[in-house]
Amino acid sequence: MTRQTYFIADLHLSENRPDITAAFFQFLDAHIIDQDVDALYILGDFFEVWVGDDYVTELSTEVAKHLKAVRDNGTPIYFVHGNRDFIMRDKYAKQAGMTLLPEQVVIDLYGTPTVILHGDEMCTQDIEYQKFRKKARGWWWPRLMLAMPLWYRRKVAQNAREKSKMNQAGKALEILDVTEQAVLDVFAKHQVTNMIHGHTHRPDVHHYQINDQTLTRTVLGDWYTQGSYLVVTAQAQNLINEPFAHA
Repeated sequence: MTRQTYFIADLHLSENRPDITAAFFQFLDAHIIDQDVDALYILGDFFEVWVGDDYVTELSTEVAKHLKAVRDNGTPIYFVHGNRDFIMRDKYAKQAGMTLLPEQVVIDLYGTPTVILHGDEMCTQDIEYQKFRKKARGWWWPRLMLAMPLWYRRKVAQNAREKSKMNQAGKALEILDVTEQAVLDVFAKHQVTNMIHGHTHRPDVHHYQINDQTLTRTVLGDWYTQGSYLVVTAQAQNLINEPFAHA
């Protein structure tokens, strides 16, 4: 049977969208459990918000249970932080059977060196967000936040989501997307020709011709109205978007 590797991102799991959670569990049952899958990669914004591993909910517990079953069945799970869940730490990752990866990492994808990332750092036209990102991904800000009481972190997260929605509503779509120069910089930094990321919620496959080389960038979709995933074999990469019914 053909070996496969799966990539997902931007599920934004929350108690308000049980249909997304149900679709994710169905995805695991249909494509991962008891299949010849080499790995499952989750490229950030897995949860709508993450205020710390100490915030235990029925949702986080049930998700961890399903993921751990995948890992215990023999499929490794790797997690790259997104802009919604960048303070997830080892405690929850261990509970869910996941391995945390750096923000950008090169993997060997059936002989093709491939850089994987969430992708928000490539949205360089969004100056305001990039300033926040630099602070939030630094060494001191996450430590400070995690030292605060849980009720305070939840309040900060709620305010941040509301501010983010207001800011995005007033910005052109181009500002919220990646820039070509930032993309090419990531390709050059890691010396690869293949890239996989999420964040923009614009599933597509892009090709660039640079110095007689073809560079391929695959963008994963969100899970608001569909189950978006990339399945890779030694022969091909297939980006699939499967609509699902709302609960």
